[in-house]
Amino acid sequence: MDDIPHNLPDRPTRFMDQLRVFIRSKQLAYTTEKTYCSWVVDFIRYHNMTHPRYLGGVQVDEYLSYLAVKRNLSVNTQKTALNALVFMFKQFLHIDVGVLSFIPSSRPRTLPTVFSHEEAKAVINQLHGRYKLMASMMYGSGLRRSEVTRLRVQDIDFANRCIIVREAKGMKWRRTLLPKVLVEDLKHQIDFALALHKRDLDEGFGEVYLPHALNKKYKNAPVSPIWQYVFPASRLAKDPRADKIRRHHMNEATLQKHVSIAIREARILKKSGSHTFRHSFATNLLRNGVDIRSIQEMMGHNDLSTTQIYTHVVGIQERGVVSPMDCE
Repeated sequence: MDDIPHNLPDRPTRFMDQLRVFIRSKQLAYTTEKTYCSWVVDFIRYHNMTHPRYLGGVQVDEYLSYLAVKRNLSVNTQKTALNALVFMFKQFLHIDVGVLSFIPSSRPRTLPTVFSHEEAKAVINQLHGRYKLMASMMYGSGLRRSEVTRLRVQDIDFANRCIIVREAKGMKWRRTLLPKVLVEDLKHQIDFALALHKRDLDEGFGEVYLPHALNKKYKNAPVSPIWQYVFPASRLAKDPRADKIRRHHMNEATLQKHVSIAIREARILKKSGSHTFRHSFATNLLRNGVDIRSIQEMMGHNDLSTTQIYTHVVGIQERGVVSPMDCE
């Protein structure tokens, strides 16, 4: 359960514990917490374990330049490290790092790998059961791996033919497509999840984790069918947040493993994984003439420029350009 925040002391004394408490007070996603903390730790280690209170803009410039020159990290990775350090200094420590002048990364942003429709279907057809359904949802709805594993029963809106993605990246909510061909399979999966939940209740368990202490506001919500995971884990496990036995959602790594095997068996010779389905969703919508702002909304991108990367993925052969070798 690598997406479960670890318990922290009531009165933390260690710097990183204090930083984690502050991040959680801002209600940032746990993935953001882990990312920011990993960069802060790397920054501290680079400066020989010096406490950040004794560092500043000069040291930030030095570190970010090191990431670009010595470690040859991409523009986006360097930007993530910058965001983590600026958050720590400005918001947590209230230290102004001034105008930064680090060496920007020269490693360009690469285009995302995408499947053609035929390739996506070939991979999906190598999968079975819930793994096939989850891969179909990543491709048909543009869901991230973390989003499909965390879907709750109430997130599937059959009446309005949409999927509600709650607390996605950046703690945003959005709606996306519910493919008609997946409706029956999803209904069967939900029936299975609720039957499993009933069995857990009969055995004295059945409570599910709720975010933001909703279990205190709505006392019966943890055992309510609408809050159960669509793709529950196969086993009960101890939840360290509350010292209770609960059924979590399926592990992301398990889904990724099955998709990787399916890609290999489908003989797709591209650097690809489960996230390739999400890129393929956006690209194929663009090929089919869907306007880019609608795609941006369904993908949950803050900035339209993030979505526009897919305009570069659509091949020039799809714009009517023909190689001279193919001319009569």
